[in-house]
Amino acid sequence: MTTTTMAEAPIAPPAAKPWYKVLYIQVLIAIVLGAIVGWLWPQLATNEWIKALGDGFIKLIKMVIAPIIFCTVVSGIAHIQDAKKVGRIGVKALVYFEVVSTFALVIGLIIGNLVKPGAGFGGGAANEAAVANYAKQAAGQKSVDFVLHIIPDTVVGAFAQGEILQVLLFSVLFGFAVMSLGERGHTIRSFIDDAAHAVFGVISIVMRAAPIGAFGAMAYTIGKFGTGAILNLVGLIATFYVTAALFVFVVLGTIARLAGFSIFKFLAYIKDELLIVLGTSSSESALPSLMEKLERLGCSKSVVGLVVPTGYSFNLDGTNIYMTLATLFIAQALGYDLSFSQQATILVVAMLTSKGASGITGAGFITLAATLAVVDPRLVPGMAIVLGIDKFMSECRALTNLCGNGVACVIVAWWEGELDRDKLNANLSKQIDPTDMETAITTD
Repeated sequence: MTTTTMAEAPIAPPAAKPWYKVLYIQVLIAIVLGAIVGWLWPQLATNEWIKALGDGFIKLIKMVIAPIIFCTVVSGIAHIQDAKKVGRIGVKALVYFEVVSTFALVIGLIIGNLVKPGAGFGGGAANEAAVANYAKQAAGQKSVDFVLHIIPDTVVGAFAQGEILQVLLFSVLFGFAVMSLGERGHTIRSFIDDAAHAVFGVISIVMRAAPIGAFGAMAYTIGKFGTGAILNLVGLIATFYVTAALFVFVVLGTIARLAGFSIFKFLAYIKDELLIVLGTSSSESALPSLMEKLERLGCSKSVVGLVVPTGYSFNLDGTNIYMTLATLFIAQALGYDLSFSQQATILVVAMLTSKGASGITGAGFITLAATLAVVDPRLVPGMAIVLGIDKFMSECRALTNLCGNGVACVIVAWWEGELDRDKLNANLSKQIDPTDMETAITTD
């Protein structure tokens, strides 16, 4: 009797934090204060101690790049085996994820090269000598030297020296090795997953210093480059939002149309989940309710149970767009002209580093750091430029990820022949409330 009473007792919702204790609000206040200090007192803003606030936070981020990359890449590859166990559904889901993620990365690169949001930021002239010197070094570097650089002398050395490309190589090899172990690799997969959660715990601690870092980075940026830099930063935000919208309405819209439904009606159907994500900046916050709605939409339980959770690691369209745009913005702002091969490297590296980056505050910034470190280590300090505005783009990343995973589930269910078309049309056309049990029973 006691057990039943406890189980039925309502759980009180957690008390809301005071507004001044919300990290997002703290970062916004820090950004505004930093911009004011940089505008009114540029000499103070360019002081080495102010600059150290932003640089120190970037170093804290860099500190956890290697372990995060190792854990997320190994975990992602190792769990491919889990997806294969369910047969065709898992394989189709993985194929869809990689194809659509590639589209997201390519769109980000195309828009970044066309719009050039970082051009004229103010760092180009200061870096002309460095660019010329780098060009000489690149001209004298042989392809074989680059290949040999990817291979670490020792695994420990790759982690100790922060050679992300070498860490990536070892992570990929180790991930496939664990995957080949099958059931015998269950223990080590669980350990890697737990280690990833622990390292993300470190990130959550580090992110508490984000307001301090954002203040220092914004003050120094405005103090050094002038208020015109704000226009470039606003331009990056606008470019990202427009690019994400193009991806959702054009790419996902086209895919949805091929499957016989409207992307606009689908977005209206999951509007509650979109609002949850908008408030939390995390697409995983809406995971349970999204899965329930997709089942009521006509997707089979087995497809929903596999595709949606897997998509949160393998299908991060918003994160992919962000990484390509932000990488190009930083390169343009610092005056570095990335070659075609370097931009192709962004595609490959971002495809790997984005795995497992959903749902964790600050994870998108970590994956950006890893991508920059591989493309060109000189770009990593440029993270301080976008640090102050990263929060403005985190919501859009999460919203795009949610839309992408929702559409992916419907598409895979349709592809597999496990989509109830009557339920789909009824819910999207009539906008039936999926929480209304009587309506759900009637449609069943």
